[in-house]
Amino acid sequence: MAPEPRWLSDDEQRAWRAFFFAGQLLDGALDRQLQADAGMPHAYYGILVALLEAGDDGVRMSELARLLRFSPSRLAHAMSSLERSGWVERRSCPDDRRGQVATITAVGAAAQRAAAPGHVAEVRARVFDRLTPAQIRDLELICGTIVAGFDD
Repeated sequence: MAPEPRWLSDDEQRAWRAFFFAGQLLDGALDRQLQADAGMPHAYYGILVALLEAGDDGVRMSELARLLRFSPSRLAHAMSSLERSGWVERRSCPDDRRGQVATITAVGAAAQRAAAPGHVAEVRARVFDRLTPAQIRDLELICGTIVAGFDD
């Protein structure tokens, strides 16, 4: 017989629901803004940013999936769409023929740069303009702790 679950306390339940709904609402708002302003979903914007940060050498697809917390199949599907847009390229990894390296194209970099001001404004309006400096530090600490729990 399975052990009795450890139910959430009233405080934990309120915190969980606030966290859950905030995440749902924020993801939806960011996705709508980027679709309307730049014709891309929020996930694709994240891929473009990661590739820009990787530099001219690009990044292995497996590492990109790990960084973004995407499954390999989700990343492959997104990359196919981004390639059709001319925003990214994939090439064989020079030291492992089974692997691939992803890079952002000049067109992709321009698309990300064009999308960035509206995206940052939306993030600021939805999150940071509502928080005190102490709350921002707490948010980083709390989210970092949760993310680290997935790396164990």
